[in-house]
Amino acid sequence: MQKPYLLCIGHRGAMGHEPENTLSSIRKAVELGASYLEVDVYYVDGHLLVFHDDRLERNTDGHGYLSEQTFDYLRSLDAGKGQRIPTLEEVCAEIDAKACLNVELKGPDTAFPVTKLITEQVNNGWSKDRFLVSSFRHRELLTMKRMDAGIKLGALIRGIPIHYAKFAEDIGAFSVHPSLQCVEQRFVDDAHERGMKVFVYAVDHPEDIEKMYNLGVDGVFTGYPERVIENYSQGKNPSGWY
Repeated sequence: MQKPYLLCIGHRGAMGHEPENTLSSIRKAVELGASYLEVDVYYVDGHLLVFHDDRLERNTDGHGYLSEQTFDYLRSLDAGKGQRIPTLEEVCAEIDAKACLNVELKGPDTAFPVTKLITEQVNNGWSKDRFLVSSFRHRELLTMKRMDAGIKLGALIRGIPIHYAKFAEDIGAFSVHPSLQCVEQRFVDDAHERGMKVFVYAVDHPEDIEKMYNLGVDGVFTGYPERVIENYSQGKNPSGWY
């Protein structure tokens, strides 16, 4: 019997199993069968660092604001199970163009260096269609659009706007990413009518995964990729975000 379709996006790798946004988390997600992955990125001390929080305490043995530290100090920290904070270049090397990657811009002034890195990766054999760049910082997305209109954009939101997905359509987004707590049927339908995909975060419980499928969303960000992959079809081997 054909399984129903629901795209699985490994949230910060496979953060339900390994320290989030680390190379071990990326490897685990791929081992579990995820062909789409998501990581968070800040631009600090001249480097694109893969990290979620603006402070260090929750995920490392360090202290203070991430943006105020030197690259050498940040690389000396334990990000969990002996892992260190990786660079986006290292994440791309780990994936080796074998999966699609959603890069979430967390900090300010990330659009330019991420665009530059994507260009470099495309020159090294990646397809541009394998990249999706998302952010709550919608002005950063507009900056990316001006620099390279060929990079797919995903607009993150924590609540439902008055005009539903129109804001994302206005910035030329490929997809819109609402939270599990706020997504509703009317928003999903509106986004689809405007030609956009709907990817929902963070969806870990099996009942929530089923609920998202019933709403008709296109995919979910999950820290447990196996919970989606075992029950929902992932389609053909992906060559990009479609």
